[in-house]
Amino acid sequence: MAKSRTRLTGISSRAWEHPADRGALVALRKLRGFDRVVKALSGLINERMIRMDLLGSSVRVSERQFPRVHRAYIDAAYALDVPTLPELFVLSSPQLNAFCIGIDTPKIVVTSGLMEIASDEELRALLGHELGHALSGHALYRTLSVSLLQLSQLVSGIPIGYWGLRMIVAGLQEWSRKSELSSDRAGLLAGQDVQASISILMKLASGGNSDQMDQAEFMAQAREVHSNDDVRDIVARVLLAETASHPMLVDRAGELQSWVDSGAYKQILSGSYPTRDGDADATMTAEATAAAQEYQEKFKQGQATLVKLAKDLTDGVADVGQRLSDRLFGGSQT
Repeated sequence: MAKSRTRLTGISSRAWEHPADRGALVALRKLRGFDRVVKALSGLINERMIRMDLLGSSVRVSERQFPRVHRAYIDAAYALDVPTLPELFVLSSPQLNAFCIGIDTPKIVVTSGLMEIASDEELRALLGHELGHALSGHALYRTLSVSLLQLSQLVSGIPIGYWGLRMIVAGLQEWSRKSELSSDRAGLLAGQDVQASISILMKLASGGNSDQMDQAEFMAQAREVHSNDDVRDIVARVLLAETASHPMLVDRAGELQSWVDSGAYKQILSGSYPTRDGDADATMTAEATAAAQEYQEKFKQGQATLVKLAKDLTDGVADVGQRLSDRLFGGSQT
């Protein structure tokens, strides 16, 4: 029950937002033409139509409709002290998916396939994840991102040029990936069960077959993704992520565990977190600084790998040169 979890009274979304998420959003808003795209697409997207589509094609969750999901939703909202609860819908689909959509009023959708495989604890984590999107104001940009990708025939009508639009789409995709890391943290704070937050990611990664998996080995796999400093693998990860809207599921598990290990999760549960009352006083300078530190750390890791690669290449070239010299001159100089 909700009483077994800590209620994070007045908690601000800043408590769980990943620095790279906020930094990517700041950078996205600075892209030339972005405000024009937002204005154009906001006029094209009919939020009332979105809601009517959900009302007509899915089931709205309540105490009498999907009561198990409703209880998990109320529990997650209780922990995050959600001021206004978004409407929640169950969509008939075998796909394992959930999303938050809307322009002014976010709505949360979970597929029947995902609902059926999730335990009560996992439901709290995944619904808390979507509430995190809603509370962080992600719904608008996620809706715009989906619309830009789907309504390609309308793109030519946006007067910013092809490459300008490509930059905005790429920026939205980069931000979207980082926003998932933020909402994973919100999901953990909502459910307050580290194992459940990891196990739902395991189910998503395996198509629901977590009974065939071992969490310790899954996390070892996540550490391998993070710790591998072979430049070829780093380049491969960058290329794989370039067009994706979500980070790799194994990578998300590793990022979440790293956040727990840093002590930040425990600190929030102990009552040390920013509140909504202080949101108006939060400065973008502080957010930009935090984001810069995050990217700087990632850059240092990548830089160390590149230095190692350069050394390996230099040593390799020297070795080839020596062998060539030995072959041509018999290994001796006179």
